[in-house]
Amino acid sequence: MELIGVRVELPSNTPIVLLREMSEQSRLLPIFIGAPEATAIAIALDGVDTPRPMTHDLLRDLLEELSVDVERVVVTELRDKTFFAELHIMRDGGRVVLSSRPSDAIALAARTGTPIFAEESVIQEAGYTTESVAEAGEQQAEEVVEQFKEFIDSVSPEDFGAQ
Repeated sequence: MELIGVRVELPSNTPIVLLREMSEQSRLLPIFIGAPEATAIAIALDGVDTPRPMTHDLLRDLLEELSVDVERVVVTELRDKTFFAELHIMRDGGRVVLSSRPSDAIALAARTGTPIFAEESVIQEAGYTTESVAEAGEQQAEEVVEQFKEFIDSVSPEDFGAQ
């Protein structure tokens, strides 16, 4: 997955992190996250150097100091409208898998250049293509036109009355 960025979903003003599949399908995967995590991801993407390390900077530095490599981040599951993720880390030739919130895992990946993956089942359930968004918009427009045609067919000049 490619980390596209952080957006705000309107009208709820809820931050989302947007991932895009790096295959021909290029499906988009929006994940609702908290405001602090959105800020942490945006800061990393913008390359902002903070005067003191933020939590995810500290985690990156700690892992580096302990000679631990973050091999990959995987968005593993969507259950009851909640996303789950894992950090796959390597130390001394062994792999350890840690459970993580996707927002924290992605904030760390943005700082370390770690590749981000998502299980196919998650993408199928929550992902969408730009074509599907366009099709939904076209379908909605067609429905409005059809409703207007029905209205025109059913109305007569007398319905407006003379004043």
